[in-house]
Amino acid sequence: MQELTPRQIVAELDRHIVGQADAKRAVAIAIRNRWRRQQLPDDMKAEVAPKNILMIGPTGVGKTEIARRLAKLTGAPFIKVEATKYTEVGYYGRDVESMVRELVENAITLVTERERKNVEEEAKRRVGERLLAPAPPSYDTAPDSPDSPQRHERTREKMRAMLAAGEMEQRKVELTIEQKAVPMMFTGMGMEQVDFDLQGMFEKILPKNTTRREVTVAEARKILFDHECEALLNKENIHQQAIELAENLGIIFLDEVDKIVASEGKGADVSRQGVQRDLLPIVEGTTIQTRYGYVHTDHVLFIAAGAFHRAKPSDLMPELQGRFPIRVELTDLTKDDFIRILKEPKSALTKQYIALLGTEGVELEFTTDAIETLADFAFRVNQTTQNIGARRLYTIMERLLEELSFEAPDMHNGHVPINAPYVSQKLSALAEDEDLSKFIL
Repeated sequence: MQELTPRQIVAELDRHIVGQADAKRAVAIAIRNRWRRQQLPDDMKAEVAPKNILMIGPTGVGKTEIARRLAKLTGAPFIKVEATKYTEVGYYGRDVESMVRELVENAITLVTERERKNVEEEAKRRVGERLLAPAPPSYDTAPDSPDSPQRHERTREKMRAMLAAGEMEQRKVELTIEQKAVPMMFTGMGMEQVDFDLQGMFEKILPKNTTRREVTVAEARKILFDHECEALLNKENIHQQAIELAENLGIIFLDEVDKIVASEGKGADVSRQGVQRDLLPIVEGTTIQTRYGYVHTDHVLFIAAGAFHRAKPSDLMPELQGRFPIRVELTDLTKDDFIRILKEPKSALTKQYIALLGTEGVELEFTTDAIETLADFAFRVNQTTQNIGARRLYTIMERLLEELSFEAPDMHNGHVPINAPYVSQKLSALAEDEDLSKFIL
């Protein structure tokens, strides 16, 4: 785990997300506390539980983005799930334990990538050997004989040098490719849904499909490299490391948690309270059985988020509330926030469109007054219709540049300044017609 201080974490998040200082500070402290816990003696380490966070704020203000960037920053296993897709045990739908299984799958991907880097050199060496023709058994031991082992080895050395120099990349070779057979009865539901180690059992029982294909050396190199990496990796070791990583550094972002609050007097909500009850042991700390072994959730960090328009955080079960001791409120975006969102982040929307149209040879330039006008439109439409936060900028920018995006390939280079009058001309009619803006902006 990277040793980032809370100040460094906030600075990194500031590069991508505008505002929401309170939420950034809360997650930065939570992440640093995980690093601090790793430095403690084992007996104390077991006692320190993560301080789960509940983010409260309207849609499109940065709740999910903060959690996603955080996981990327720390290299921790991370999954984002919607609370609404789970149902109480006994109802049709996904059970809450599946989120822990997803987290382990994510951790396995991270560990596998890391381990692959360690075996890359050996895999490349093996690929080089497999691409060379094997030495045939020969009874003729005369050094100058065409069938002699010495002569054959000299030829192999020449071929090895040519392969290393990349001189044979377009030559054709015949390759036998193995494919795992998937039982037909499970193809519809996806093998990840098959419980525990049933998939591994079927892989052992079912015969492997082998096909012979003629491919170029360049393609063969990629296929053989993946195959050799797979053969060199220690699966048991990867599974063990992944479970440890998920248990100690895993982050589960639980979105739309306000939607599992049961509304009064509605029979259809019977499962919602049940989802809260099922979530409680996982957030508190329990043991979940997965295909790779048992996973303890005691030290997984849970970040819950919800708009809480109709419900209040206090409407959640008291026991579940108590498991989210840190609460942060994210604020609505102002016009100034929109201006900053369009200008400051590393991958701001304006920069994205400049890069996209630049591929057609069209040089876009957004003037300061154009950005201010765009921010004003986004803010006003959010106020008069549904407030969807920063996502409003996607609809507005796409609408603004629709004609230009269509015409760009036929323009054959050119400089296009986007200024305030241009923005007003393209968007004013839509923004003023409230009925229309509901559907288009």
